[in-house]
Amino acid sequence: MKLESQNLQDYLVSDSIIDWKTPEVRQKALDLTRPLSDDVEKARLLYEWVRDVIPHSNDAGLDILTCTASEVLRYGTGICFPKSHLLAAFLRAVGIPAGFCYQALRLDPPVNNELVLHGFNGVYLAGLGKWIRVDPRGNTGGIDALFDADREQLAFAMDPSAGEFIYETIFAAPATSVVERLRKYDTRTELWRDLPRPF
Repeated sequence: MKLESQNLQDYLVSDSIIDWKTPEVRQKALDLTRPLSDDVEKARLLYEWVRDVIPHSNDAGLDILTCTASEVLRYGTGICFPKSHLLAAFLRAVGIPAGFCYQALRLDPPVNNELVLHGFNGVYLAGLGKWIRVDPRGNTGGIDALFDADREQLAFAMDPSAGEFIYETIFAAPATSVVERLRKYDTRTELWRDLPRPF
């Protein structure tokens, strides 16, 4: 893993997408973590809450298309990218640096070996002095993503022979191409026909 920025403050920013200073986002993060003092346990709790409480829109059969952290919290759903936006916002709201990671995967089912993007998070755990990657997509259909500081367990295994890969960079802000695609369409069904591609 490598960092897009060496300045941890860049991984704590509140902006129009990772809008953790929105009162309801900040308050929810604080309420969830109030009993905890350890950053690892806070990160684990927030990760598991987003993974398990906010359903992936496709899994839930919902056509709502969210983008910002506050939208995901308000509507209670999102695909992988918005869910990663909410998790980053929650983490940043409690002072834990968080960024964005991307994986290039084949369409399922495969179509001409085309690759699409999948999004998840990088999280800095000061108590352990290291970054880890976690995938809050949601565990359904055999997916078993976990928060593990020692052994990474993301939602999707990779098949390098099919050209699949993970970008090694932890980005400080969501990829522009991802945000533009989420903003281009009104429904998840429309987006599903034109998913973000590797950049």
